[in-house]
Amino acid sequence: MTGHRSGYVAIIGRPNVGKSTLLNRLVGQKISITSRRPQTTRQRIIGIVTRPDAQYVFVDTPGFQNRHGTAMNRLMNRSVSRSIADVNVIVWVVEARHLNAEDKAVLTLLQDCAPVVIAVNKIDELSNKNELLPFMQELETLAHPAAIVPVSAKNGVGADNLLEAIAGFLPQQERLYAEDEITTASERTLAAELVREKLFRLLGEELPYSTAVEIEKFEVVDGLRRINACILVDKSGQKGIVIGKGGEKLKQIGTQARLDMERLFGGKVFLEVWVKVKSGWADDDAVLKRTGIE
Repeated sequence: MTGHRSGYVAIIGRPNVGKSTLLNRLVGQKISITSRRPQTTRQRIIGIVTRPDAQYVFVDTPGFQNRHGTAMNRLMNRSVSRSIADVNVIVWVVEARHLNAEDKAVLTLLQDCAPVVIAVNKIDELSNKNELLPFMQELETLAHPAAIVPVSAKNGVGADNLLEAIAGFLPQQERLYAEDEITTASERTLAAELVREKLFRLLGEELPYSTAVEIEKFEVVDGLRRINACILVDKSGQKGIVIGKGGEKLKQIGTQARLDMERLFGGKVFLEVWVKVKSGWADDDAVLKRTGIE
């Protein structure tokens, strides 16, 4: 496979710039959960993109932030730093026209590391495209990246250009994974993440940040996946909110998560979901490890 390139690419950025949406767009399938709220991603999710001349192993990282001091957030930030140290290329995702203090905090991590390609995301939201060039010039002066690529993770504009920009910095070697693989995450992990995504999409502003999801049973029998998922909440008063009147909210969470699982896994899923109070789970190392945050 002469001339073929493959390697690891970290996708980093502040919360809510569209890192997970970009990964899903590049992979062509939903493997990393998304919502409009910041700090949805809590663990590294790997997505694999295979082209005839290159294989890209993307690492989707949590949004880097320094506003919260729980053990969970410290581990998430450590995950970002670790990812940067272990890859061949870094894709720093920023939002078009919006560079703030959190972005600049991410920039401080990028000293003496792998080549940086800046993906300027959400260009579909620009009413005046002429604003893009001076913003890119500002990024060039600030960060001196290897390349800057305007993209829209939402509609796919610029995705091929981004892959092309990354490819030149990958080492020449054969594929690291089989051609048909799209992620290294287990189905168990993906199931928990899909349930957690529904918490972000269907509950109030703050409550999803006080929840976690543990998969207590995952069995596959004759193509049917039987999955038991436990939603952990921090306080007893939160349990009723997740369950909802007559259990309707919990039913909605379970139904939407099951449908996504069936699409992703390509088979029928029997999903049971319940809620349990676990005070202080965000500072409990054992819980964090069981939910994939380490």
